Amino acid sequence: MFGRSKFGAAACLVAGSLAMSACASKAPKQLPPEPSGVATQTDDGANRIIPGSQADFVQQMAGQDTIYFDTDKYNIDSVDASALQTQAQWLIKYPAKRATVEGHADERGTRDYNLALGERRANSAKNYLVSLGVDASRVTTVSYGKERPIALGSDEESWAKNRRAVTVTID
Repeated sequence: MFGRSKFGAAACLVAGSLAMSACASKAPKQLPPEPSGVATQTDDGANRIIPGSQADFVQQMAGQDTIYFDTDKYNIDSVDASALQTQAQWLIKYPAKRATVEGHADERGTRDYNLALGERRANSAKNYLVSLGVDASRVTTVSYGKERPIALGSDEESWAKNRRAVTVTID
């Protein structure tokens, strides 16, 4: 009787292994296409950025995809205006692309206050883009308030980096 239980256990183990191997995923016959927002690799190994992609937008903006604000402010100054003009030119060049302007705040203040301030910052940037000829239906806004800091720290340098509006292109 003792031998039968060992045999039964071994049979169950083998049957379970076979069942698990039957469930193993197989490699796809064809890989899915590259996402449109990334660089692709050419035959010679070099990376090529697809025109009109998010990677192209970031490269063309050279840091001007983000504008910064003073404490408790959401007005567009001359530096911001220059960055937004560059963004608007790119968006006009690619009329099928849409964008989201993300509004952010530093860690000071309540959650509700910072969400409202982030929204005013995002809307301020959007309104400026629209004033430059970008169709309003192509630009959405979202406020993250203080929830997504880019710089960690409780000092003026960190706070200044977190008071921003970032434009991100979407398909």
